[in-house]
Amino acid sequence: MHGHAGHLLFASLLLLSNTEPVRAACIDPAQLARSTVSIIRHFDEAERDEHTSVIGVRGTGWFLSPTTIVTAEHVTAGMKLSTEEWKSLELMDGDSSQFTSARIQRLAGAQAERLAVIELQSAAFDARSIAIRKEPLSPEEKVIALAYPAGRLQPVGGRFVRFGDDGNLTGLALLEFFEGDDRLIIDHGASGAPVIDCSGRVAAVVSDVFTQNLSLGHRVIRISTAWGTPNVVSVPIQALDDAPQAH
Repeated sequence: MHGHAGHLLFASLLLLSNTEPVRAACIDPAQLARSTVSIIRHFDEAERDEHTSVIGVRGTGWFLSPTTIVTAEHVTAGMKLSTEEWKSLELMDGDSSQFTSARIQRLAGAQAERLAVIELQSAAFDARSIAIRKEPLSPEEKVIALAYPAGRLQPVGGRFVRFGDDGNLTGLALLEFFEGDDRLIIDHGASGAPVIDCSGRVAAVVSDVFTQNLSLGHRVIRISTAWGTPNVVSVPIQALDDAPQAH
């Protein structure tokens, strides 16, 4: 059982939590400063569902250029972005915030989850693009993810395990990430995060996490997978080369 790592923002969840720096990685995340942002779509009154308290959607995105951001397709779907209409999008990097208009430039990939390239109407301040990896990841290769769970940048070290070969996982890159004993460190708000190899190149984009609910009496605890097994699903960056038009 698994669930998307895109984050539905509720009125009670707008406070941002503190995070700790990555402890083990093959590249210093400081070298990738200003390459990744938390992207937030705040819904206006007409877009809000009167039956829920959802006020917007948060995910992670990274700069392909100062005017284009890559994220997971389900993030833009949740944000109600389109290929035609420009809509307001907030970009957050630490304590810096910028509002700009955005729309979907294209969707890319042939897997169950695709990549979305977001076009910005105005260039992001001090944006830094990341190099793209051409070759697939190899088993046990070390990687890091630059994610924004809860809206704060969280670099996390991990490894590539294997490519999916069944059902909706076919062709997707399966990874294992954890910080100490925390196997849910990549979670809500991390969808769209770049997965970086030791050379500082984007190898994949976070799409989903594997979790299940464990009932303990009247409590339900959300848990990750067993140690040594994948707990994060990602879209290989090579999907950008397969770019059907969004519709």
